[in-house]
Amino acid sequence: MSMLPRIDSLDQLRDMLRDLPGPDDEAAKRAVSLEPQLTKPAGSLGRLEDLSKWLSAWQGRHPPRLDNVCAHVFAGNHGVTAQGVSAFPAEVTGQMVANFLAGGAAINQLCRVFDVALVVDEMALDRPTADFSQKPAMSEEELLHALTFGMQAIDRKADLLCLGEMGIGNTSSAAAVCQALFGGHANHWVGPGTGVEGDALTHKAQVIEQSVALHAETMTDALEVLRCLGGRELAAIVGAVISARLLRIPVLLDGYVCTAAAAVLQVFQPGALDHCQVAHVSAEPGHRHLADHIDKAPLLDLNMRLGEASGAVLAVGLARAAVECHTGMATFHEAAVSNRSDF
Repeated sequence: MSMLPRIDSLDQLRDMLRDLPGPDDEAAKRAVSLEPQLTKPAGSLGRLEDLSKWLSAWQGRHPPRLDNVCAHVFAGNHGVTAQGVSAFPAEVTGQMVANFLAGGAAINQLCRVFDVALVVDEMALDRPTADFSQKPAMSEEELLHALTFGMQAIDRKADLLCLGEMGIGNTSSAAAVCQALFGGHANHWVGPGTGVEGDALTHKAQVIEQSVALHAETMTDALEVLRCLGGRELAAIVGAVISARLLRIPVLLDGYVCTAAAAVLQVFQPGALDHCQVAHVSAEPGHRHLADHIDKAPLLDLNMRLGEASGAVLAVGLARAAVECHTGMATFHEAAVSNRSDF
């Protein structure tokens, strides 16, 4: 699909999300049929075999390719930081974006190691979202603008898309979104983020609990949850995930904030994240709960909580390994190795 639809209202988006394209079953079957012929015991590469099948199914081709892997980081600021929920001031968002662009951040080094192109987009850093402890974070117009920006921003020729974010205060947004989507007490979803602890962490949980209660009647579906409690970078991630589905691009989701954004789609339309993998489970405690709720087993567990698509790009190494094994290994016939089916 070369053209992406124009989205003019949330109702139009709701209709589109109810009719998303599925995987390419024929490509998936070809991947499955090749695996038993490769020179290894059946199933011995475990989740690497699953990854090669998943890549084929969602790229719509066999064999899968990873010639053009892209990481996209969206950056946004949050009005709720006025409530003292972060250990760092909002100015750090812009400073870190400058660091990304200068090549000095962890994500730059990881992209270089794994041959991943990096794009960083600022989402109106000079205009933070509204303080969601007082009013909805975004109007419908602001939400649609951020969503459509994310939809249009990604590389349409990517073979695999890594999504990440940067935004002081956005673990508060993620925790609030998760509590609104899945229930439970705020303590279940709130973590230290950039380093909040002790009384400050208790305060952060209280702000989240009160904010979710404040918007309870307004949040009639998952998209309204995103509008009331999300951020521009979260909305852009949602838009990017939607476009990836329409364009047949598989997606690696980064940490807690990125997965919380994508979870909006899964709650609205079950199966909407079938083209996505959770790349790693963050040290942020809510992320493990979230992965369970959306039934996604993370690929890596490295006690990371950096954000900026770092875990997603690390998982590209696994994806590359899966593709190389699937496409480069000899078959039993080619290698003149006896298969148990020969006996």
